[in-house]
Amino acid sequence: MATGSFSSLPKRLRMVENFCCTSCLEQNLEESADIYCETCLRFYCKKCVIHHGQLFTKHKTCGRGDIQKWPVLKAEEDFLRMCEFHEDKTLAQFCHDHSQLCCSDCVLTIHSQCSKVTPILELTNTQHTDLQGLSVELETVLGEVKSLHISQELSVQSLQGTYKEHKAYIKKQMLVHINTTIDECVNSSVSTSDKNEQYIKEEMCRTVLSILNEFDNITVKELNEMKDEVISIKGSVTSLIHKCAGLHNDLSQFHELVQKIGDNKELCLITSIKCKPIIQQAWTLLGKSAKVFNVEGNSEHNVRIPSDLCYMTGICVLPDGQILIADYNKKKITLLDQLFKVVSHCGMTARPQDICLITPSKVAMAVNDLKTHEVQFITVTKSQLIPGRKFQLQHRCYGFAHHQGDLFICSGTVLFKYSLSGKQVCRLYVDKSDDCTVYRCAVSPTGDKLYITNYSQDKLLTLARDGTLLATFTDPALDSPEGVHVTPAGQVLVCGHWSHTLLQVDTEGRMTLATLATQEWDGVLRPVSVCYSIPC
Repeated sequence: MATGSFSSLPKRLRMVENFCCTSCLEQNLEESADIYCETCLRFYCKKCVIHHGQLFTKHKTCGRGDIQKWPVLKAEEDFLRMCEFHEDKTLAQFCHDHSQLCCSDCVLTIHSQCSKVTPILELTNTQHTDLQGLSVELETVLGEVKSLHISQELSVQSLQGTYKEHKAYIKKQMLVHINTTIDECVNSSVSTSDKNEQYIKEEMCRTVLSILNEFDNITVKELNEMKDEVISIKGSVTSLIHKCAGLHNDLSQFHELVQKIGDNKELCLITSIKCKPIIQQAWTLLGKSAKVFNVEGNSEHNVRIPSDLCYMTGICVLPDGQILIADYNKKKITLLDQLFKVVSHCGMTARPQDICLITPSKVAMAVNDLKTHEVQFITVTKSQLIPGRKFQLQHRCYGFAHHQGDLFICSGTVLFKYSLSGKQVCRLYVDKSDDCTVYRCAVSPTGDKLYITNYSQDKLLTLARDGTLLATFTDPALDSPEGVHVTPAGQVLVCGHWSHTLLQVDTEGRMTLATLATQEWDGVLRPVSVCYSIPC
């Protein structure tokens, strides 16, 4: 349902200061009102209220601290009643089919075929509006949107530092390499003839030039690749910041109006109906949708290349609908089109464990073997898989997730936080009571929660961004949990490997909301990974 925006309301009408002293206005002066008299129904500024108080000592007045008792301005009331589609018309009816307020023109054009359209006045007699509850919800969501806005701005600052930090580190490495080479050559030139010394100097120059060429040909390419990643991520974060600002503005204006509507039942109902979709947009942006999935059917797709024996340990969907699968057995990553047909594949240096999206066209692979532990970046271009830069790890890598330039990597017993450059930032969570207590992970859309599967002890853990344990979830249907995934709207999906189930868990990580698939009803067998995407 489309909703009106306060961007169409003049800014001067959106300020608390838009209440002007009635006495001053009668003299063609504009002075901000500080008091409203409920007895004579007039506004007074600081000067005029003195005279009013002297003349009418028994009148009941209220100041800005009780602004909810002040009457709604006509301009604000006109805005609330104005139709979004026909600005010269007033909202008068409500369409139950579309859950939408409408004017007389809307009824004739848009809702002429609808089964039930009710006058707003009639609704006010049957539909109760909890204005206090609405105010509390607006205040709650406003606080969360503001917090998200601040955290996103901090993420942009962090991203800007990531590339600069990595660039400085690479340059430092190059200088160390050059200085080491020069020192070795200087040490070799001690007690040598002039002819040999000249040869060593020439060799030293050749070696330094070789180092510089390698830097130009390989390292500069790697730096440019990382710069592109940072720019892409920064763009999506900036877009989210703009959405936060827009929603915060609209929610703030409605929150202000709710405080001033009073007992006008019609305006209360209109405001409540207009608020709901904006509040829902905010909860979706915050990744806190309460929607429970209902699986209506399933289908199987053979993605195996002839002679292959697939073991899919990770899955990821690109924004364009193409699908990437990590094939553990064949040490490769496979690309499928929107119809689940294999279009490309690429070999890995070791067995891929997990995969996550970095930018709309780039993913990172968690590659793990007896001796090899690394993160490999891969770009998808024109349905082709192009390996990019990679960095080594000093520990195993079973699962990982990405959020705005931060990589969260599970080693089996430790959850690490890394930067995109490969720098280990910190250890967020440690549990060495068994071998696979920190196995796979997923991060909420806003980055405030991390979900960890404890394979060894049949648990799903919910952590705060700083690694604080918030909740521990167990369920008989969650035997040896492996893959965990969070949808863009915040729904949490987790695989029970040996229970052959797929569950939806609440965002707090405390209870099962739905059993989405089982072996008995859906043929699910030992699920390892799960991913949700909105159809293109």
